[in-house]
Amino acid sequence: MLGTPLTATATKMLLLGCGELGKEVAIEAQRLGIEVIGIDRYANAPAMQVAQKGFVIDMQNSSELRKIIERERPDFIVPEIEAINTELLLELEKEGFNVIPTARAAHLTMNREGIRRLAAEELKIKTARYAFAENLEEFQKAVVEIGIPCVVKPIQSSSGKGQSTIKSEADIEKAFNYALSRSRGKSEKVIVEAFVKFDTEITLLTVRHAGGISFCPPIGHIQISGDYRESWQPQIFAPKILAQCEAIARAVVENLGGRGIFGVELFIAGDEVIFSEVSPRPHDTGLVTLISQNLSEFELHVRAILGLPIPEIKNIRPAASRVILAAKNSEKISFEGIEKALVEKDTSIRLFGKPNSRLNRRLGVCLAADDSTEKARAKTARMLEQIKVIEE
Repeated sequence: MLGTPLTATATKMLLLGCGELGKEVAIEAQRLGIEVIGIDRYANAPAMQVAQKGFVIDMQNSSELRKIIERERPDFIVPEIEAINTELLLELEKEGFNVIPTARAAHLTMNREGIRRLAAEELKIKTARYAFAENLEEFQKAVVEIGIPCVVKPIQSSSGKGQSTIKSEADIEKAFNYALSRSRGKSEKVIVEAFVKFDTEITLLTVRHAGGISFCPPIGHIQISGDYRESWQPQIFAPKILAQCEAIARAVVENLGGRGIFGVELFIAGDEVIFSEVSPRPHDTGLVTLISQNLSEFELHVRAILGLPIPEIKNIRPAASRVILAAKNSEKISFEGIEKALVEKDTSIRLFGKPNSRLNRRLGVCLAADDSTEKARAKTARMLEQIKVIEE
């Protein structure tokens, strides 16, 4: 039974991280009468703007985080970003708190070493060749082992932070230092991955719910330096490729357990499917589902968390999303051209409401639908041309 918000019987959802994805989760939760509590490292974060309560703390600080959780006693603890003390989540789950999807899933997937070893070594799923390194000497050996070109990432980061591609020996030390400088958490370990020559990169949103596992139609996307720039749905494949994608996603998600939506990232290279990463929460490329599906990824996530039925998930029309980026660091942001960008039919814009900007920070997203993904993608490109970000 769901309680009424701001009463003693309210069902409470605590968001660990209050970015644009958390904001959409908060809105969907509130539509079902859930009281939302937001925590982030900075004030006025997007989801905090709509939550009933908000707290600003360092989520790596276990004592600060524990104090709030013990005081608020949430029914659901929902991680939304990587910069969280996941060891505390493991403790809290043992004490009876409900971590979404599970504390183990959050702990493994927020650390690239954990999820990569699970997929490749335990589940025997094909991944890019990889090696880990904790210092420059180990890193140089890892690059030799994997070969150039190769991709370097911190083992804990998000949205492509710290990711770069080594194209020559001159890039080696710079790539190592960059990865360390953008790492989240306490670890100074990095991962070196073989460069995958893929045809398509996709997100397969996978919902684990009370009735089993459901899949959203595949989402094609483009990332630059590991950060999402554009996505579209559906991405069409031969049935045998789709079957491979679903089998891999099912194996990973079943192992991680719990309820909620998982963003499973995969490379498609010819007839081969290669596992990349998984996020145990709504995925940024899935913002396209706000306009493309009968139920968005955010509504699916909340329904799964609450144990509500998940009907057949349908792509109701081809659609695309394209990110509005900041050009520089600024404490004051405004936008021009929104009215021009919305002239075309079947278009929408989400401005995230972030209080400041930095280079390449996501500030919003253009959404468009049409009778093909190609037309929808072209439409979002035209929309983006009309929008000017004013940064003072």
